[in-house]
Amino acid sequence: MVSVVRSLRHHSDEVTCCAFSPTLLATCSGDKTVRIYDTADFSELPYSPLSGHGYAVHCCCFSACGSYLLTCSTDGSTIIWSAATGEAAAALQHPDRSPVRVCALAPDSSLLLAGACDGTVAMWNFDSKTLRRCSAVSEASVVACCFSPCGQMFVTGCTKGDIKLWDLDVSLLHAEKDAHDLGVTCCSFAPQCEFDGCCVEFRLASCGQDSQLKIWIVSQHGGAGSDMKLLHTLSGQSAPVLSCAFSSDGEMVISGSACLFLCKPVLVCHAHPVRFIPVPIPSHRYVTAVAVSPTMPWIATGSMDKTVKVWRIGNGDSGIEKVLDQNAVFSHQEASRKLPGHSRLLVADWSEEDVGTWLREEGLEELVSILKVNNIDGPELSQLNKETVAELGIESVGLRGRLLRKIEALRVEQSGSEAPDEFLCPITRELMKDPVIAADGYSYEREAIKSWLTAKNKSSPMTNLPLQTTLVTPNRSLKMAIARWKSSQ
Repeated sequence: MVSVVRSLRHHSDEVTCCAFSPTLLATCSGDKTVRIYDTADFSELPYSPLSGHGYAVHCCCFSACGSYLLTCSTDGSTIIWSAATGEAAAALQHPDRSPVRVCALAPDSSLLLAGACDGTVAMWNFDSKTLRRCSAVSEASVVACCFSPCGQMFVTGCTKGDIKLWDLDVSLLHAEKDAHDLGVTCCSFAPQCEFDGCCVEFRLASCGQDSQLKIWIVSQHGGAGSDMKLLHTLSGQSAPVLSCAFSSDGEMVISGSACLFLCKPVLVCHAHPVRFIPVPIPSHRYVTAVAVSPTMPWIATGSMDKTVKVWRIGNGDSGIEKVLDQNAVFSHQEASRKLPGHSRLLVADWSEEDVGTWLREEGLEELVSILKVNNIDGPELSQLNKETVAELGIESVGLRGRLLRKIEALRVEQSGSEAPDEFLCPITRELMKDPVIAADGYSYEREAIKSWLTAKNKSSPMTNLPLQTTLVTPNRSLKMAIARWKSSQ
């Protein structure tokens, strides 16, 4: 029904966003980088990773033609990259250098939106790279924005939970207060529209910290204004929903939280419940990002475990319909029992067949027969090192190196030896060496917060509110805890 095509483990921090063009997949992360893959074989392009941002990268998106890639970051910038060369065509600095959480391009690539932590959106002319206007749209951080398919409206969502509809002059058309309790996390328009006389209707998906996915009808009534009405609320997910996206035909919505959810709300009668199918995520800690290919039956998911997985829906022909035509709705546990053996929790449980499945997922198909001939199961795989791998008869030095790197990544993933999040600096997302407490009560790496305060005019990296003082205090207890954790590894 839904199967993993490839697992990508190149990021060193949680994956924050994924985006497809017709031929490329882009992923970005808290590790400050953007990585680009060719969807022909999901190999990383020679110019990847892109490293123009100074802090965590929160969002990435392609232009409709796929020629340009947009990324935005805590460093307050939105960068336009050439998808062909990886060169930065422009770096647009948000007014007041506020951290930028989300960016979006109009369907015709004429306008660019950037939503920031200070509650503003900056609208830029894409061709001239000039600022058209910067307007306050919320009292809270703007974390979601997207243009309507007609390009004449856009939606914003904030951490306060409101969703607002705007025209291109940033005049408010409609506001949904508390659309998602505890905050909106993502918004996405279906690519199609419907006509009803002089009224044009669009479908909008939104998700939030309230563990709900909502489908809205956004109506444009010619000269009579615009409005939004709630069509469906899906509350089958047990954790905050951090991302959502429509399929290219607009008939399916994919959302990510503790599971990957597939649902078909558009063609379902209003009087009947929406069908949705939860898909368990092997080796994913939590789904933070979802993207759908415009040309292939693929879904990309990013996770807090630093991995990106590419999924195939069905058999690649009419896979979406085949998935949605299933009569049964599986629970997480039921679906987990149907997974192949390699997705069990411990590598020690893997059979030789599970090892072969894992190798194929990691793009090491040529090693399947070699490891099978040598009767390598899970326990044997976890013990392989440079010397024993050489004894297997793998002639290619590069192939041996790739296998060892994959095994090491698997060991880290299985052992849970990643640094606790509280040991990482919120600015650099790196393990702190000299943690200090700032006036906002958060702990940072000393050099990182000093650089931030110099550039950001006394604003908090976490709240974006003014700091009463720039003085910092050493956090000795945290420093000792980090030292103890490092000595235990």
